[in-house]
Order: sequence, then C-alpha cells, then structure tokens
Amino acid sequence: MQVKTRNIYLIPYMLWIVLFVIAPIALIVYYSLFNITGTLSLENYTRFFTPVYLGMALRSFWYAGIITGISLVAAYPAAYLLTKTEHKQLWLLLIILPSWINLLLKIYAFIGILGYYGPVNSFLDFIQIGTRQILFTDFSFVFVAVYIFIPYMILPIFNALEELNPSLVAAARDLGASSWKAFLRVIFPLTLSGVKAGCRAVFIPSLSLFMITRLISGNRVITLGTAVEQHFLVTQDWGMGSTIAVFLIIAMVLTMLLTETVGKVN
Repeated sequence: MQVKTRNIYLIPYMLWIVLFVIAPIALIVYYSLFNITGTLSLENYTRFFTPVYLGMALRSFWYAGIITGISLVAAYPAAYLLTKTEHKQLWLLLIILPSWINLLLKIYAFIGILGYYGPVNSFLDFIQIGTRQILFTDFSFVFVAVYIFIPYMILPIFNALEELNPSLVAAARDLGASSWKAFLRVIFPLTLSGVKAGCRAVFIPSLSLFMITRLISGNRVITLGTAVEQHFLVTQDWGMGSTIAVFLIIAMVLTMLLTETVGKVN
C-alpha cells in the first residue's frame, strides 16, 4: 500500500519530466532531421562539421571556460569570507538579489554604464585617461557574463564551506600545515562538490549565450547560442538551429558526466 502511494506521488514529477524535458528534446531532434526545404536528410549534421560551425563551437567552449574560470577565482574567496563574517545570510542575500532582476534589464543597465557617455567613461575622462570604447568588446562581454553568473558560483561553494567541519582545518594547522597547505590539502578537496556544482551552473548556460553577445558585444562574439537564435528567428532554418541545439545538449550532458567522473576519481 505504501509503495502504491509513493508511485502516485511520482506521477506529477514524471509528467513534468515528459512534457518539459523529454518532449522538447525529442522535438528538437525531430526538426534537426529536416533541411531548410523540409526534406528528411542528415544534411544539417554534415553542415555542422564544417569550419564555420566548428569554429563557433570552439569559441563557445573558450568563452564559457573563461567565464567559468574568472567566476570561480572571484567566487571562492568571496564565499570563504562570507562564512567568516557576521550576518552572513544577509550578505549572501545581497549577492543573490541581482539574480532576481530580469536579465534584459541588467543588460540594458550595463549598456548605459559601459557606454561611451556612461559613468565608467566619465570617470576615465575625469582621471585624464580619456574615454575608451568599452562596450561592444570581448572584455565587456566577459565582464557582464561573469557579473550575471557569479551568484550561481558563490552559492554552492558557500554551502560546501558551511558544511565543512572546522575541526579538520584546526587539526591540519596543529600538525604543522601552513594556511596555504591547509587550504590545498583540506579545505579545497572537501569543498570540491560545491566547486563542481558552481562550475556546472556557470559553464553550461555560458555555452548557449545569445542575448549578451548581441547587446553587449554587438555580435563581435559569435557563439553557438547566437547561431541558434539566428537560424530560428532570422533565416528560419529551424533544422540547422535544432541541429546546433542537439550538439549543445550533448555537450552539456558530457560536461555533467565529466565533472561527476572527476569527482569520483578524486
């Protein structure tokens, strides 16, 4: 009787998975099998393995790696300091709060901040450096992306640090380990699960960015996410757009499996 009740509770979850995970993926795979004329073929998959799309894929992984790396370097010390401060939950809320704001609003805010007549250039002009073209550059793209994604890196690392037993660190220090060695041998390995979760939360969505590339970098940065948007909304080549989406899904699944494997090996 208890097993039957448990199975009933699983029904909403299974319906959600089927309707909003399995069905959309199946639909994407289905559309990827048709070329722009509506003919069933594997033309889209052969087109993907050409220098144009492979170059986009490499750029997507390159920028996603940069964004993830910078976010990790900035987030780990921030999360560590949060665990040592008073009112840590309040500070954590202030860090997470910007993620509740609409993404488009944040991007338009940065367009004003980084623009030629924005406050950043006004400050540079005030200190006699002169105005610079900050917007529509690789730097502005990476900077804004890191700002948007860094809360998703801080939160899992913070949780992992909070669960760390401080007596283990104290024992390492008592045995003669320096602060740096205690971090490398004790703190970081025991919080690796938070690091992996944060890297997944940043790297996977960074692979398919398109709104930031269009509005912040002015399409100077062309990634697979940009190509998907163009094929669906501009060229109306839904088959090629779906094919790119299939490869993005495969890349995301491989990323999750790889991080899990690394964690088990360690």
